[in-house]
Amino acid sequence: MNFPTSFSLEGKTALVTGASYGIGFAIASALAGAGAKIVFNDINEEFLAKGLQAYKEAGIDAHGYICDVTDEEAVDAMVAQIAKDVAPVDILVNNAGIIKRIPMTEMKAEEFRQVIDVDLNAPFIVSKAVIPGMIERGGGKIINICSMMSELGRETVSAYAAAKGGLKMLTRNIASEYGAHNIQCNGIGPGYIETPQTAPLREDGHPFNAFILSKTPANRWGTTGDLEGPAVFLASSASDFVNGHVLYVDGGILAYIGKQP
Repeated sequence: MNFPTSFSLEGKTALVTGASYGIGFAIASALAGAGAKIVFNDINEEFLAKGLQAYKEAGIDAHGYICDVTDEEAVDAMVAQIAKDVAPVDILVNNAGIIKRIPMTEMKAEEFRQVIDVDLNAPFIVSKAVIPGMIERGGGKIINICSMMSELGRETVSAYAAAKGGLKMLTRNIASEYGAHNIQCNGIGPGYIETPQTAPLREDGHPFNAFILSKTPANRWGTTGDLEGPAVFLASSASDFVNGHVLYVDGGILAYIGKQP
């Protein structure tokens, strides 16, 4: 195996949903660094403009589209437009997602459905839109951003855990159903990652920060950079015989029972 070549994404087009900032932006930037053309979406003009500016500052010629990934017709139109403007999608990263931290008995069914719609239905919709083209071209890569909540429960995240558990099984089913067409569908399950949203929780003395460090064998929070190598691997030909797998990038949390009190 030629290792530099096997990890190259030259000539590939990658669609990363919800990638104006955060984990999605980091993954898209890593795919660009490996040679891929980057397209991304966001739900409104404000987020899209901020994303385009961030890619420009990073020296990445990204193409952005306004699209609600829960809207099947809008997604089909976006995928068709990407093929016209850039190229057909070779790599899909289903990154867009939301979380609502509400105790289950206080959560309205409408709120539960909204999380399921964005975190589970949308990956189904976008994957369904790109798979036919991948079949026509002889293969493709789908990466679903799962979660440790694909495996674990926790207070106040019933909808998120249900959606991410479902996304894990959707990942396995896409692999099962379309593996014969040289389509690999895998997941990345981030641990607790340093982002602007988690900054208040990471302050010294915050009980949640101490809790996470005590549960993580690596004894630190992850960074978005920790997700870049796994993303490039799963998007490249280096992972052509890896299918239906969720790669947990969690510093060892899922392997660890915790310290004895």
